[in-house]
Amino acid sequence: MQKCERCDSPATIHVTEVLGEGKFEEHHVCEQCYPKYVHDSSDGDSSKTSAAEVASELDEALFPQQACPECGLKFIDFRNNHRLGCARDYQVFRNELMPLLENIHGDTRHIGKTPRRYPQTKLAEAELLQLRQRLKRAVEREDYEEAARVRDQIKTLEEV
Repeated sequence: MQKCERCDSPATIHVTEVLGEGKFEEHHVCEQCYPKYVHDSSDGDSSKTSAAEVASELDEALFPQQACPECGLKFIDFRNNHRLGCARDYQVFRNELMPLLENIHGDTRHIGKTPRRYPQTKLAEAELLQLRQRLKRAVEREDYEEAARVRDQIKTLEEV
């Protein structure tokens, strides 16, 4: 992993500047140093974009600017504040939230706890259903190593 040229953070933005015919210069910076990098590289050149404009363009490229029609929240606001504005936001930002929730929680559906007296067969059925869903998602993501692990878990449960 590349390190930022200005600090020791991991570089998340990689810039290739074209200097002339066949001449290139690569720069690797983190998100925090990027506005300063843009500002420093545009000193004395008024034709270049300001750091604030570039940071704004970067935010727009990274995060969709669709706003919730009910509360007006934009996804970038959610990313900054970690709070949704209303219940409708789950539908409006569904495409962005689903991978995020799956990454954080391992699933996109709340299962809850199982009562102690729950029959073992029902418990096994519920676990099999959940594993089959994980298998399907792993195959869709083309994560074949995870799919193989889940497949093996399913086989073990089905043999019992």
